Parts: sequence; structure tokens; C-alpha cells
Amino acid sequence: MTKKKKKKSRNNKISNLTNTILGILKKERNKTFNYKQIASKLGVNDASSRNQIIKKLAQLKAKQEIEEVERGKFKAIVNTEYHTGILDMSQKGNGYIISDDFEEDIFVASNNINKALDGDEVEFYAYKRKHRGKQEGEITKIIKRAKTEYVGTIQIHEKKNFAFVVPDSSKMYTDIFVPINKTMKAQDGYKVLVSIEEWPDKADSPNGKVLEVLGKPGEHSTEIHSILAEYGLPLEFPHEVEEFANKLDLSISKEEIANRRDMRKDLTFTIDPKDAKDFDDALSFKVLDNGLYEIGIHIADVSHYLQPGTVLDDEAYERATSIYLVDRVVPMLPEILSNGACSLRPHEEKYTFSAVFQMNDKCEIKNEWFGRTVTYSDARFAYEEAQAIIESKTNDIPKEVSLTGKVYKTDQAIADAILKMDELAKKMRSRRMREGAISFDKVEVKFDLDEEANPVGVFFKSSKDANKLIEEFMLLANRKVAEFVGKKKPQKTFVYRVHDEPDESKLAQLQTIVGRFGHKLNFKDRGSIASSLNNLLKDVEGKKEQNLVDTLTIRTMSKAEYTTHNIGHYGLAFDYYSHFTSPIRRYPDVMAHRLLQRYLDGEPSANEEIYEEKCNHSSNMEYLATKAERDSIKYMQIRFMQDHQDEEFLGVISGVTDWGIYVEIISNKCEGMVSVRDMKDDHYYFDQDQYAMVGKKTSKVYQLGDEVIVKVKNTDLVKKHLDFYMVGKPQ
Repeated sequence: MTKKKKKKSRNNKISNLTNTILGILKKERNKTFNYKQIASKLGVNDASSRNQIIKKLAQLKAKQEIEEVERGKFKAIVNTEYHTGILDMSQKGNGYIISDDFEEDIFVASNNINKALDGDEVEFYAYKRKHRGKQEGEITKIIKRAKTEYVGTIQIHEKKNFAFVVPDSSKMYTDIFVPINKTMKAQDGYKVLVSIEEWPDKADSPNGKVLEVLGKPGEHSTEIHSILAEYGLPLEFPHEVEEFANKLDLSISKEEIANRRDMRKDLTFTIDPKDAKDFDDALSFKVLDNGLYEIGIHIADVSHYLQPGTVLDDEAYERATSIYLVDRVVPMLPEILSNGACSLRPHEEKYTFSAVFQMNDKCEIKNEWFGRTVTYSDARFAYEEAQAIIESKTNDIPKEVSLTGKVYKTDQAIADAILKMDELAKKMRSRRMREGAISFDKVEVKFDLDEEANPVGVFFKSSKDANKLIEEFMLLANRKVAEFVGKKKPQKTFVYRVHDEPDESKLAQLQTIVGRFGHKLNFKDRGSIASSLNNLLKDVEGKKEQNLVDTLTIRTMSKAEYTTHNIGHYGLAFDYYSHFTSPIRRYPDVMAHRLLQRYLDGEPSANEEIYEEKCNHSSNMEYLATKAERDSIKYMQIRFMQDHQDEEFLGVISGVTDWGIYVEIISNKCEGMVSVRDMKDDHYYFDQDQYAMVGKKTSKVYQLGDEVIVKVKNTDLVKKHLDFYMVGKPQ
């Protein structure tokens, strides 16, 4: 009988109790626990288990690993130094923590992730051991979730009365459990937006509920809506916001005109993309009696309609930016403003906020003025139309440029203005380049869509003289507004667009990669970096590696952001820079308008803390919008490739990893992957030093930048993934 009791005691022994108790106390190290609370955490309530816990607590106290704060209540003694950072999950289930406390990222194995998710702010401690050269760590606490809403496909288990949502994101390593009464009656296999509600300690998956049924996977409307939902971006305006906008007084009144500089008689026009509906900037041109040119940069006065404290302003702030997907624009402002009252349409009077400069032929600014105006646009040009005037080099407007409507300024005067402003813009651009600006003219991928938004063709949009004309004068306005406020004494709070210097390690990596194409770079000092990068970008124009090099060069740059703390703009080589010229589509521009008017009115500096928070929000929303825009391009590229599955394409190897080769098709910039498992002609291994995949038997090399011929293997619209077969190298 005694033997049986001992056997029973052994069977009831709680395994790994020391580490389990320490884990509980360290996880919530600011709390105290008694033996009953620990037993509850372990899910045990028998006398034997409780006695084991009581004994173990006494032992750990004696070893000074825990302390008894008050009778029967224990707390961990923490000797470990803890750090905080942001978790970046890999597709394999491991992660890396980016922390200001360490120069390099900290590797976290999947078993040490401890229910943290991609993008979460986490607490962790770093081990002394390393994983493949990287310091290793363990996550001890989730400080702040990056997101709680995910897009995924629902799998209904009706007999068991529950469902699972399988997230689309490759960085989301767990399904989400949803009780059947929280599925919103979604059909099995449909796309849904799901919210995580809790993640119980002992559960493998978090619990959630379906917020919205998005539709059938693969359908166009479902996938576009899913892209927006994945990043928490809106699709439509709330009813109360639309209603508020519709009730605004949009009239141009004599009383308001009296408070503004009247520039309606100045020759004024817009130049925008041919399919644009919102025109938030216009240019005016006048030759003064003293021979100087008076050039006005006129920006829609959105802040006149967008008043702080209204539902309209709250919604615009939350959105922070318009989103430009392949088949649609999700605007920051309701259409009545974005395409109506705030759009500087031809032959209409509009309220504007203007920067007016008087300059000579050398582009030396002799006078500047900032303030609210009223303007009248005499003509609206598409970039192609303005380009035709520039290329004709005459003041006769070419036949293909038709100015519709009544124009009371002569066509000849408008053509003269465009030609002179093009001349001045080229001088300003040349000066910027000499001063260290970097010329990023990356080719944009655009799609020809039919009436049902099916991609029927791909074309590339590049920047020509007409685009650069507008760009230079917008840059001038942005820079001078920032200088006007930034140089005031005492210092005033303002919204700056800043861009830090590039990371040295990324520059070194770029140098290694472009060296494989025969390009040499000189990174001796700031001046040589800028000129070297400009020469590189010029050298690759029209070459097979252009898109790859353009992309890699942009990735070496720091990310531009909004802040009240000015450090200048490295890429533009400006000491002061802001965003002032696009308030229809960017909330920071609205803030810049408000602050500029505040200081023109002689009011004291605004609260820096409040504006810094708004800047952070605007930067974050811009980042999400950019990701959504890229996803929509990727989705449309895959749709386009679905109809070309039997064709062979010439491409360039744009990336090499141990699992496969990434290839970008030259003719349409679609990128897909050739899995190493599908390369059957040899056994290939990844040579990291050569950025290459090498065959063991044949020594055949597929290297970054090589031209190859590929064929479509699979198109996955849901995962936005394109798979290729490798046909081989061109003869």
C-alpha cells in the first residue's frame, strides 16, 4: 500500500515546476502571486499539486530567486536587463527584434516568440548565445499590439460549432479561432476581416470575431477591398461626414475675397495627369515692368473648408492621405471637396493659398510673398499637352493641344509662359543637382483597364520636362515656406518633411551588387555619394538592370517622414523642407497651411507635442497607404499574367535566396519566383557571396542581374504570388 502511494505521488508530480513558476512570476513581474493563483494558472486544484507549489515557492525564496513581498505573496527577483523593440516576423515563423539598444537585429526563435505578432512593440531579454552570427533573444512581454484586425479565409466547422480564419499575411503564423455565433454567417472559403479579442494562456490560437464578410476569394472587388481592410484603411466615408461636407457653404463671396489677395487677372493654368480629377495646384506667370518674372504657386485652400473640431476634419486626420490603388482613388476628402470646391478646375474662381516669387533669369529670388488668395484658372493641361508645347519650342500651341472653353488670355501667352517656366525649372533643377540632390526618376508601372477593371495592357510612366517643370516649382514653394517659418526667431513649431542620410552598411551592399553590372561608386564623403548615385542612375537608364538598380538605390535611402524636428532633406539637398502643395490628398499639408497662416497673423508658436503626435500619425498612415498601393499593383500584375500562361518572357534576376530565384520580366516589370525545387536539370545551392544559384554537377550559375527566360507556372491572386518555371538563359 505504501508503494502504491509513492507511485501515485510520482504520477501527480508537476513537471518542470521551477521554470514554470519563474516563468509566471517573470512574465508579470510587477504583480505578486500566492500559491492558489499559481495553481489556477497551472490548471490544478488537488492537494498534492498545491503542496508541491507551496514547497517550490519556499525553495525558490531560500535560493533568493523570488521574494515574499507580504505573507504568502511572492514576486520574481529580476536580475536580467530587459529591452524593448519592434518584432519583425519572417515567413518561416522566426522573428527579428529591431531595438535602439542594439546595433544589429536580435534573432528570436519561434519557440521564444511567446504569442507576439509582426510589428508588435515587445519587451525582451538578450541571451549571450548567438544564432548564425546574430544575438538571440526571448520575448517576455507584449507592450503594444501593432494590429488586431486581419484579412483571411474562413474555414467553417459546423459540426463542431466553430470556425478558423487563415490569415492572408505570410507573417501571421497562427490561425484565428472564431465561435460559430461570431462568424457573421460567412460562407466557408470566403474572405473576411477578423478581429482578435483575446489569446488565452493555454490556447494555441487567439480567439476572434468576424467584423466584415469581404466576398469570394479571387474576385476583383473582394481582393481590392481585402487590400484596404488588411491595412485598416477605409473604403467609404461615414454618412455623417458626407452629410457635413454636403452642407458646407462652397460659394465664392465678396466678403471673403476682400480678405484675400485677388489674383484672378493673372495668367493661371494647371498641368496634371490626363486622368486627374483633383487639381490642387496651379501656376501663374507674369512679366513685371522691371524685367523680373512673377510666378505664383497656387494651392487649393483646403483649410478654409476643413475646420478643426468638425467630423470632417477628424475623418481627414484619421485618413491622413489619399490612397491611389490601380483601379481607384480612396480620397482623404469627400468628392464634393476633392473634385469640386477644392479642385482648381479651368474657368472657375477658387480660394487658394499661394507662394508668390519674383525672380530673374538666373532664378535668383528677389521677393517672396505667402498668403491667402483668390484665383481663376484660364486653362487645364495634361502633362502630354504641356510636353508637346515644350518639345515644339515655339509659342504656337500644337494642334494636338486643344484648350476647351472660353479662354480670355491668348493661347500664345500661355505657351510663352510654359516655355519660360520650363527654362527656369531646368536651371533650378541643375542647381539642385550641383548642390547634392539625388535624381530619382523611377519608372512607374501603369495598367490599361477595360470597363470591368481587367488589365488589358501594361505601360510605363516616366518623368518628362513637363512633369519636372511642375516638380521644381512645387519644390520651390515647399522649401521656401519651410524656410520662412523655420528661420523665425524665436523658433516656431512647424511640420517638416525630413530625410536622413543613407545607412553606410546599405550603401556598401549596393556597391557590391551594382559592381556585378560593372558600375563603380565613390562613397568618400556626402558630395561624392550624391554625385556617384546620380551617375549610377543615369548610367542604367534604358538598360536591363535599370529597375533593379533604381529599386535597390531607393532602398539604401532612409525613409522620409513628417516631424516637428527639422534635420533637413538629404535626397533633395534642402536644409528646410515641408509639404505645402497637396492639401487635397495629404493632411500634413493642411497642417502646414494652418501653421503658416497662424504665424502670418502674428500668433504665438503652436504646441509642439500635439503636432509631433499628428506628424507620427501622418507618417504611419502614409506607410500603410504605400503598402496598399504596392499590393494593388502586385495583384493587377498577377491578374495580367493569368492570361499569358503559355508565353515565354525575357526577365532579369532581381533576387537570389536559398529557396529560389526572383525574376522581373523586362516587358511588364512583373516579378515572380522560380523555386529551387523546380530547377530539375541540376542540384542547385545558394552562393551568398556571389548572389547566385550554382549547379553542383554542371557549375551552371544563375546570378543577380542575369537575363533569363521564364514561363508562368502559377498565379495566386489571394496570396499575390507569381511562380515561374526557369526555361534557361537566352542564346
